[in-house]
Amino acid sequence: MAEHNELGKKGEELAAAHLKENGYKILVRNYVFQKAEIDIIAQKESVLAIVEVKTRSSLDFGAPQDFVKPKKIQLLIKAVNAYINDREKDFGEDLEIRFDIVAVHKNGELFAIEHLTDAFYHF
Repeated sequence: MAEHNELGKKGEELAAAHLKENGYKILVRNYVFQKAEIDIIAQKESVLAIVEVKTRSSLDFGAPQDFVKPKKIQLLIKAVNAYINDREKDFGEDLEIRFDIVAVHKNGELFAIEHLTDAFYHF
């Protein structure tokens, strides 16, 4: 596996662990619908968090969250709509859907994790 793929996988593992430590239940990882992939779908109380994980080895070209572009947001919205439509009976009517980014930055041998809630809005 290429080094950047390994870094991305490590970032997703760290993001999932971070979410669990903060009271989220991981429902699905790497949910795929057509050309869209949601890294993590997690729930905490009545909030369904659609989480995009961005991992970078350097901040030289910008923060990890800067790499979530409008096309990716559109694909995430399409995928989450399919996910919820397939599972309507599993969720209460008061479910709040939120789009989060977990930014993971490698700093030497350590990793910095930043959880951005309500990182963007669906349109």
